[in-house]
Amino acid sequence: MEALKPYILSFIPLFVAVDAIANIPIFLSLVERSSGARRKKIILDAVATATAVAIIFMFVGKWVFSLLGITIPDFQIAGGALLFVISVRLLLPGAQKSVLTSCQDKDLGVFPLGTPLITGPAVLTTTLMMMNSYGTPATAVAVVLNMFFVWITLVKADGIMKVIGPNGTRAFSKIMYILLAAIAVMMIRHGITGALLK
Repeated sequence: MEALKPYILSFIPLFVAVDAIANIPIFLSLVERSSGARRKKIILDAVATATAVAIIFMFVGKWVFSLLGITIPDFQIAGGALLFVISVRLLLPGAQKSVLTSCQDKDLGVFPLGTPLITGPAVLTTTLMMMNSYGTPATAVAVVLNMFFVWITLVKADGIMKVIGPNGTRAFSKIMYILLAAIAVMMIRHGITGALLK
């Protein structure tokens, strides 16, 4: 069980940051005029893009930090502050993930679904934080599992929406954003502690 701990601890913050349930209403509004085959392609494009962006950023982000001389405590404080701002904005009325919901572009699986709706600033920041805390293998597995969950929710979006309804998705999202704010505070606290102990 101890061996699984890094994987579980990496998965949970990423699960909160991805917030797959909140993307269901946006996804349905984007694909409402699409055929079944077209919808499957959009889902595949979205999940593939989101996964690729997160995995690439794991390694490029670390290289950029090394190049600029940014320490882990520096990133914990800055990343935590960014996550906190994002979570507070998402909690405010009218500031939900509504980026380009009227978009009907042929590449909407890549943009806006793949990024920034699935893999946005919160996911990228959390991914780097988890890699620094629990290592690359655990974080990579957590990213892949979360993206697999996203794929399931998009494939079953109509059924999920019928079960929990619009109010249920909003309530779930609010809880996720509060948890994201708490994770952000924890990151800032760890960053300050790390900086003071150097």
